[in-house]
Amino acid sequence: MPKKLNRYTAGDWLLSALMVIVCFLALYPVWYTVILSLNDSGDALRGGIYLFPRKFSLQSYKTVFMDKTIIRAFAVTIARTIIGTVTSVFFTSMVAYAFSKAHIMGHKAYMIIGTITMFFGGGLIPYFITLKNLGLYDNFLVYIIPGLFSFYNMIIFMSFFRDMPAGLEESAKLDGANDLLIFIKIILPLSMPVLATIALFNGVYHWNDYFMGVMYINKAELQPIQTYLYRVVASASASKAVVAMPAGMTANQVSSTSVRLATMVVTTLPIVCVYPFLQKYFVKGFMIGSIKG
Repeated sequence: MPKKLNRYTAGDWLLSALMVIVCFLALYPVWYTVILSLNDSGDALRGGIYLFPRKFSLQSYKTVFMDKTIIRAFAVTIARTIIGTVTSVFFTSMVAYAFSKAHIMGHKAYMIIGTITMFFGGGLIPYFITLKNLGLYDNFLVYIIPGLFSFYNMIIFMSFFRDMPAGLEESAKLDGANDLLIFIKIILPLSMPVLATIALFNGVYHWNDYFMGVMYINKAELQPIQTYLYRVVASASASKAVVAMPAGMTANQVSSTSVRLATMVVTTLPIVCVYPFLQKYFVKGFMIGSIKG
């Protein structure tokens, strides 16, 4: 009798079971946060909620979306993500296009200096003093200017640009186009895969980052949603940091804990929804410049 194909061994079953356990341990905390935020806060204090809400309620989410502080923090995050991503992608790609030309004067020296910055930094205190002296402390631009250039992203761009046919630029120069026109009209339109990859890198960073708001922003109106959430969760008196209860809603209907959980869900949901559709760009970004067969 011919041997059966795709026959699972005991080792395969063991590995499958192990992966199921790992996935469960990774996903259950997220699910637990969601069901608690959807449960009535007073009922949740009794405990015993593990898989589904026992008493469904949207009061916590109503509280979140009725708070002007949270809405303003969301607006700051959205503005920061859009502006920071667009400017960083354009500026880094422009520098990478120049670095992709080996004949540029000082090319090797700049590459060595840039590589060193990937492994060594000046430290948090000198960085803080530099940004403050530049007038970026308590300034929205602190989210934008320091992130305009990333040497790691530049290497990805540079590897992609070097693989482009040289004849494209040569024919454009024969038609009288300069380097800037070639970059904007020819290089960028042909670089959509790497542009999408780096844009995704930057977008996820700007959306998830809370550290810049903690260290360099003191004004409440400039803090992003992740910084707001961090300060609420980390506060010793969390109940004072949570939003005021809307009119007609008592503390028994919504607690500080349920509001924090609802804020976590609302903050995380957009990037969770977007990431599965753009995950392929992460893989493509890491493969750019790799060894080709």
